[in-house]
Amino acid sequence: MGPDAFDGRTPCPELKVGALLNHLIFFTGVRGHAAGLKQPPQAPNEVAEGHDFTAEPDWAEAYAARSAATAAVWSAPEAWAGETALTGSGRMPARFIGGIVLGEWLLHGWDLAVATGQKLNVDDELAAALYEDIAGKAEMAREYGVFGPEVSVPPTAARVAVSGGRER
Repeated sequence: MGPDAFDGRTPCPELKVGALLNHLIFFTGVRGHAAGLKQPPQAPNEVAEGHDFTAEPDWAEAYAARSAATAAVWSAPEAWAGETALTGSGRMPARFIGGIVLGEWLLHGWDLAVATGQKLNVDDELAAALYEDIAGKAEMAREYGVFGPEVSVPPTAARVAVSGGRER
């Protein structure tokens, strides 16, 4: 994806593609990594929120490496124990923060896929883990304006899996 796509609209009304990419890189590749290591959310030498990662040469490759490093950190059981912080608003249970990082990757990954005409393929186990985590946080997220209002789906609506769009 090149700079010509950065002004495109996304399902997040306040973020265009470039801004959403920078948000995703910051909260998964920078802050998510630090949180998994139990480091302070604004470590020395860390870029600040609002940094334009997409202006850097080879930004996509750099994010792939950052993303892989974050996944490796959160793959360790100790990342999920105790408390950590994702922002400067205080420490929270690491399981809560880990769920936020997972949601950032998958929900905003879906936002980017939709915005750029791609599909996001997520295996059923990961989709179920995300659903369980998000369902537990949904009301609080709505109170803080992170999620919009709940959307009712009729019981007769087809269920489409996140992984590949197959109906079940």
